[in-house]
Amino acid sequence: MKIIKNSLEGIKVAAEILKDNGVVAFPTETVYGLGANACSKEAVTKVYTIKKRPSFNPLIIHVSSYEMAKEYGVFNDLAKKLTQKYWPGPLTIVVEKKKSDIVEAATASLETIALRCPSNIIALDLIRELNKPIAAPSANISGRLTCTNPEDVSGKLKSRIDALVDGGKSELGLESTVVDCSVETPCILRLGNITVEEINSSLGYKIVPNFQTVSRVKSPGQLLKHYSPDAELYLNQNQPSAGDIFLSFGPHPKAIDGLTLSESRNLEEAAKNLFTFLHTLDRLSKARGGVPIKVASIPSNGVGAAINDRLQRAAEK
Repeated sequence: MKIIKNSLEGIKVAAEILKDNGVVAFPTETVYGLGANACSKEAVTKVYTIKKRPSFNPLIIHVSSYEMAKEYGVFNDLAKKLTQKYWPGPLTIVVEKKKSDIVEAATASLETIALRCPSNIIALDLIRELNKPIAAPSANISGRLTCTNPEDVSGKLKSRIDALVDGGKSELGLESTVVDCSVETPCILRLGNITVEEINSSLGYKIVPNFQTVSRVKSPGQLLKHYSPDAELYLNQNQPSAGDIFLSFGPHPKAIDGLTLSESRNLEEAAKNLFTFLHTLDRLSKARGGVPIKVASIPSNGVGAAINDRLQRAAEK
């Protein structure tokens, strides 16, 4: 695996690898993505193979602008309004798919497509340099912990991928919010840093999350078990004991091994730290023979709802 520094020359090198049907991990403002040319069947197939991802689970297609997105999806009034408000940024829109050169495997042969325009400048520069959309799920093995820094990506995928663009730690730390605008009653398919309350406020009416078990997955993040460490997770644990590994929220208890997501109980800080800290504690658990990780209660207001969504799926047995 080639480590590519963030520079103009580095972006060109990464784009050349993508043009040659390679797979490149790269930063976005949400988490690190595992990128492939969305118009290459060979490259997209590699992503599914590397991640051990089921073929029915579509990939998010990353574009550099709304104009580019319109080449691949049909944007109704709601989708237009959301993109005007939140793009570039951590919002994925599911819309009706247009006939295009994006390969069927990237959208799991669905009639819809999940599109996102990231705000991270490295991601945008890479898409522009490739001059094609990039199919990019999170840079991890399917169902396992998401990676939000280059060290964790390298630790999990270095023997599997062609290159990694080092962009430091992801700004937000959680995958994008996903809104399905392809149906008569729009709904939120995945929670993220853009909260339900923010979306409803910007629209002036309510759309609601839909996390029911579905016959066909339309977006990443809908599988019941996801984001899992190797260690067992015990949630809503607020009284750890000596010998425990504890992921706290607020001041960390003395003489207890672990980390706090946020000393000041800041939910945005907690979201940013969540996956990095779970990776760290998972390594500690492994070193200690598989001790479970206990996790404190996290408030469900604001981005706390997305944090709890990730934790609940990660703890699913």
